[in-house]
Amino acid sequence: MASSSSSLTVGSAQIGAGSEGSRWQSGAPPIRYPDPNIKTLDPRFSSLVLGNAAIERIAGGCRFTEGPVWFGDGRYLLWSDIPNDRIMKWEEETGAVGVFRKPSHYANGNTRDRQGRLITCEMDSQRLTRTEHDGTITVLPDSFEGKRLTGPNDVVVQSDGSIWFSDNGAGVRANYLGHKAPIELPFRVYRLDPVTKQMTISVGDMKRPNGLAFSPDEKLLYVIDTPGPGQRTIQVYDVVENGTKTANRREFNSAEPGGSDGMRIDVNGNLWCAWSGGEAEDGVVVLAPDGKMLGRIMLPERCANVCFGGIKRNRLFMAASQSVYALYVETQGAPGG
Repeated sequence: MASSSSSLTVGSAQIGAGSEGSRWQSGAPPIRYPDPNIKTLDPRFSSLVLGNAAIERIAGGCRFTEGPVWFGDGRYLLWSDIPNDRIMKWEEETGAVGVFRKPSHYANGNTRDRQGRLITCEMDSQRLTRTEHDGTITVLPDSFEGKRLTGPNDVVVQSDGSIWFSDNGAGVRANYLGHKAPIELPFRVYRLDPVTKQMTISVGDMKRPNGLAFSPDEKLLYVIDTPGPGQRTIQVYDVVENGTKTANRREFNSAEPGGSDGMRIDVNGNLWCAWSGGEAEDGVVVLAPDGKMLGRIMLPERCANVCFGGIKRNRLFMAASQSVYALYVETQGAPGG
């Protein structure tokens, strides 16, 4: 599990060769504050962003990035580079980028449980795994009622230790992100009980559940439905029965032609949604708890997922196609993502 010290080249700049400051030797022009790619659509967004912080590209050279997860105890970020069958690592202190795990079984979504262990959605092996503190890998669910999962996609952990993950067939549709295989189960969101180790169906009424996140008080579960262009929405459910089930589904947001894939929530309940839909849509969209779009962070690539990290958990990391971007913001990520 030791990471490589190799670096990646991004354009004319070498990312990861040394200290973070060395990136600025590339001759790229500076960004004038405020960053023009941070766009305010609602006055409430102004309190969430900084006028003197810019979007930074911290890594490149990937094929399709997903599942960023922050390790504050080690001050590093992990993310999945799915087609390259690897999990990558970026070190905050040095800017070094290297391979954390290869093969990764075409890992997609990642998070940490409440004991700090890495939880990973492996699409090729069609299973959910946990990396123990000593580096060994424990297989969590790989089947339900005797049938193989279709490929876990995204995952979050509740404060009671339960693991909630979407299973939507992305790993068995074709060979680029996994392998072609028969689909044995409907697409669902499952809950893994921390005590009994039993799996139950949390969401079974969605076409293709994808990204998911809890509100800070865990009374709501947001789930992104991604059946295809023109049909992408964010749905919200009440979390009931002592946090074990969902009820009362309703549409939270539908903003085509763009749409979301993965998301995380800040301590104020705002949704930071990875977004795609073309040059005018790609990046991150921030939605208030009332569903209104507050602002956008525009990127030159479609964004698949995000997480919060940094020493103060106030740095947004954005996994966007071939690259990973970062931006300091004036809020903090809620636990569990």
